[in-house]
Amino acid sequence: MKVLITGGAGYIGSHIVDYLINQNHQVVVFDNLSTGHRAAVHPDAAFIQGDLLDKASLRACFAAHQFDGVMHMAAQAQVGESMRKPFFYYEENLMGLLNLLEIAVEHNTRRVVFSSSSNIYGDPEVIPIKETEKAAPGSIYGETKLVGERILNWMATLHGITYCILRYFNAAGAHLLGSLGEDHAVETHLIPSVLQVALRQREHIMIFGTDYRTLDGTCVRDYIHVMDLARAHLMAFNALQDGQNRVYNLGSGCGYSVQEVIDTCQRITGCPIPVIKAERRPGDVETLVADCSKIRAELGWEPLYSDLETMVQTAWKWHQTHPKGYR
Repeated sequence: MKVLITGGAGYIGSHIVDYLINQNHQVVVFDNLSTGHRAAVHPDAAFIQGDLLDKASLRACFAAHQFDGVMHMAAQAQVGESMRKPFFYYEENLMGLLNLLEIAVEHNTRRVVFSSSSNIYGDPEVIPIKETEKAAPGSIYGETKLVGERILNWMATLHGITYCILRYFNAAGAHLLGSLGEDHAVETHLIPSVLQVALRQREHIMIFGTDYRTLDGTCVRDYIHVMDLARAHLMAFNALQDGQNRVYNLGSGCGYSVQEVIDTCQRITGCPIPVIKAERRPGDVETLVADCSKIRAELGWEPLYSDLETMVQTAWKWHQTHPKGYR
């Protein structure tokens, strides 16, 4: 089959592209490279540098290829930045989605896997979090993902789109062969930030809040290996053949504290990790852990690499061999 992957030059998207090609599927990547890297795109994927806000380039892409469906990863995805640049996030994440769906419908492409986020849950009442948990986004970024889900639901009703929404928790790790990894211009994710300290690319790591009601007082998060996430996308896409719309949490179902992550990185790298402890940040949630029983039961998906050791080991392998990322 042939799949369009928007944002396929990004951290998550590039791993999905690689996985699909290794499963003998045809892939076209559509990415404006604002945060992605051309070098991250598998050489067997067709690459189009284009912007979702440019309908002409989207139409040209769909006119040149007959797609079996779309995996939509392209989005701005920084929680803090979204609160500083709300108009930018609404335009990029929602107008981009609307343009994509409009032109997909024009070309009779109606299967969509949508990258959503656990951020839509805000501060949940029950842990682990089920898909039925009340949505209460804690940021503009989370709001754009929730509105994106609602747009898909309406387009399913009005235009016959069949969708699978995947609500990511914290993607982590790197390709098992060390060929792909995480490379952001400004790194905000915990594991790569700690590994940058190990590489002496930053002086220390900050821990915001040590008085949470957790075992060691630091926040707890659910991490999922990026290769487990990639495999889930293909399983979700294949499941859409039955015409049923689906929504799944995508995490490991295990929670790790900030301190646990730092300690594991220090042990695996053998490098000291200086820490500065600070007050809690406004809006930080104590614990976010997914209930993934639905995707397990319906698709048979299981995380294979999402233990903390493997996620840190694969990320460290990437950072050691690519200390400057893709540059």
